[in-house]
Amino acid sequence: MPEIRMTVIDESGLHARPAARFVQAASRFTSRIVIRNGEREADAKSLISLLGLAVRLSNEITVAAEGSDADEALASLAAELSPYVTQSGGFKNGNHDVLTDSVTKTDR
Repeated sequence: MPEIRMTVIDESGLHARPAARFVQAASRFTSRIVIRNGEREADAKSLISLLGLAVRLSNEITVAAEGSDADEALASLAAELSPYVTQSGGFKNGNHDVLTDSVTKTDR
């Protein structure tokens, strides 16, 4: 399952407003998408589940996707979270950097 790791830099953590936008973005994809904070995992398409992770400043989170549009989903979700996180581990299980690709696609 491809995944990206990011560190939260927003003082408020992943609070309701960005979490809601993240869930809306995740819901556009058919892939199964999860977000992990430590040992806890949430369905990225469920706001209640995501808020239950209590993602705080400096937490390292992992977003993973499995399905036909997994790479596209990760690129989109990385872009959605970019004001709130920094890349801490990059893209695993693939041959490209999702964050770099998402910036390239946005600039076109």
